[in-house]
Amino acid sequence: MTEHAITRRSFLARSAGTCAVVAGSGFIGFSAWEQARANDAAPAPEKTAHSLCNSCSSKCGFTAQVTDGRIGIMIGDKDHPLCDGTLCARGYGYASIAYSKDRLTNPLKKNDAGEFEAITWDQAFSEIGEKVQDILKTSGPAALAMIQDPRPSGSFYTKRFMHALGSANVYTHGVSCNMSKNSGMTQALGVADFTSDVANTDMVMFIGRSYADGIRPSSLHALQKARERGAHIVIVDPRYNSSCLYADEWVPIKPATDLALILGMAHVLVEQDTYDHDYVENYTVGFEDWAERLKEYTPQWASEICGVPAETIERLANEMWEAAPKASIEQGWRAATGCSHQNSGETARALCLFNTLLGCWGLEGGAFFPASMSAGKLEDERFAAPEAPTEKILGQAEFPLSSGGMGVATYALQQVAEGNVKGVFFYQSNCVGGYSNPATLAKFLESAELSVAIDVQMTETCYACQYVLPDTSYLERLEVPEFVGGVIPAVSLRDRVIDKIHPETKPVDEIFVGLADACGVGEYFQFTVDELADAQLKTIGLSLDELREKGTITFPEKQLVYELKTKWKTPSEKVQFTSEACENAGFPASPGWLEPLVMPKEGEFRLIGGKQNIHAHTQTVNIESLMAITKQYGLDRVWMNAQVAADMGIEDGDEIEITSSEFSGKTRVKVTERLEPTSIYLPSHYGRMIPEQQTSYGVGLSQMDFVPFHIEPGYGGTMSQEVIVTVSKVGA
Repeated sequence: MTEHAITRRSFLARSAGTCAVVAGSGFIGFSAWEQARANDAAPAPEKTAHSLCNSCSSKCGFTAQVTDGRIGIMIGDKDHPLCDGTLCARGYGYASIAYSKDRLTNPLKKNDAGEFEAITWDQAFSEIGEKVQDILKTSGPAALAMIQDPRPSGSFYTKRFMHALGSANVYTHGVSCNMSKNSGMTQALGVADFTSDVANTDMVMFIGRSYADGIRPSSLHALQKARERGAHIVIVDPRYNSSCLYADEWVPIKPATDLALILGMAHVLVEQDTYDHDYVENYTVGFEDWAERLKEYTPQWASEICGVPAETIERLANEMWEAAPKASIEQGWRAATGCSHQNSGETARALCLFNTLLGCWGLEGGAFFPASMSAGKLEDERFAAPEAPTEKILGQAEFPLSSGGMGVATYALQQVAEGNVKGVFFYQSNCVGGYSNPATLAKFLESAELSVAIDVQMTETCYACQYVLPDTSYLERLEVPEFVGGVIPAVSLRDRVIDKIHPETKPVDEIFVGLADACGVGEYFQFTVDELADAQLKTIGLSLDELREKGTITFPEKQLVYELKTKWKTPSEKVQFTSEACENAGFPASPGWLEPLVMPKEGEFRLIGGKQNIHAHTQTVNIESLMAITKQYGLDRVWMNAQVAADMGIEDGDEIEITSSEFSGKTRVKVTERLEPTSIYLPSHYGRMIPEQQTSYGVGLSQMDFVPFHIEPGYGGTMSQEVIVTVSKVGA
């Protein structure tokens, strides 16, 4: 056993939770499994299998030790670029999903009374196929949509299925995650992501992102290395998040005003003439326009808006320049730049342009673009892709800056209510529960002629659909290879770790083969997932057997080489301080100050959300061992600034009522100095209202219940933190 190994028993002991003994329904939990075999004469021979965690989108690689059909040990794969030999608590806890008492075990259909009844797969496929063909005949392929949370096989099969039907409408969870970030960065750089070289940096600033809460183990390891090297680490966030333990400085900022901070820092560098002249002159366009615009955005101006002292803004800008080019503002993710505010896309654009002033692109300690690897063209005609749809994805015209092929999923659901989309499929996507206001999204779905959810448990999205199809857990299936970028790129595999527990569940590949056959496009799925995976790997000189043996295989010959990046995938092939596409969408050519949609007045607060390091939004909250930690430490409580609470006569642990224009709910409060005073922080995972999720049902409040349905202009993000609330003490 290595230093990275952890047994399920030791994890549960440390986390103060246990996996329940589950009786009946044809399956049992870890403890019951162990008890049932306690008297066996001898255990079955031990085997090892490789998989990818499914608790979040990072999909970290691990090796599972399986004895007598159960997992005994999970060890993070040291060669996996995102895992780096370690799994997080979510990863260990989420493995118990395979044995959950709340697993979906049979296909379900909603009857006229609104209740679900078990049906056969033949009936489910037949009825869904008939409805799809009716929609195609009467309304065409553009009336069908798919919303999926990208997973290896899910990404392949959902897109292939929809394209075979002739529809381009394949959407991801991007509207609730990183759509605005990706889109804003694409306008500036022509690419949707970069990576701050945190391990080698001299100074890095995080805006609204916490490696220690949204855990990707390799990122947290890099932060630890930076700390040990003495790098200057700055956390800009309304709350003192878990990553502040590694930081030199916490800069509490008013939510939705991060753009003002960046503009103020950029003003300092340009006015002082302390920026990388050579890089700006040779590898950018439109600088003069932004420089002129920046003149009004002084540190004093920015301070009035964002609440950060002007001298701090000036100091941070100068410290970033002194550390350059081994300095950068990290890209952020879901918060300030991701999807949260009306100005998230413009904040992402400004962030990229500030980094450009530092001349840090591609350099060690600055910001780089990971090396990548991918499968080549498959020559076998069985794998030939369906003809590309002739119509563009719905929403592209309305949100012209949305990028990355993610599409605006919430807009697609709005089109159901308006009659333009007739049929919707969901794969491992709790869109209704987590992408925007749940009541509104569920209402949209009521108008659908066909709605189908494929998942492991009964989510809010499943509950709103007509048909629910039971997926296997991720531990029970093989998926296509996952290519992972990094300093050294790799390919990794999610293999079958344990036998299928519920006989009437099906893995994603079999579900889509069945749907395709029923919908009349089965000719595009005349292969098994094993054959597809092997064919993809053969294009890079590997085989499925080799990857099954190793789990993760790296490509050291593709290792990243640090060098100044001078050519970009923009129309000008340079960094764009100005963007014609942004102008056409109604924004200024270069980013300037854009007001948030709403701002709190006296007696009001902005409701903000965010991850905790044991949960990944709605994905993990119904896991008993993880929920046990929540309950033991009261992690479902909302945070309130201590001075504000004192002024209102609210004490730690009091019950309070939070009210927005959409919803009102009661919960306990955590009074803390670790929150700026205009904010109320509500963890984003809780408040699940589906009784079939027995562990999470009724625990805490749902952030999304309070958020009005709206979509960020141009960029398409859900604006999940554009919501104002009032707070009152219950019983006062």
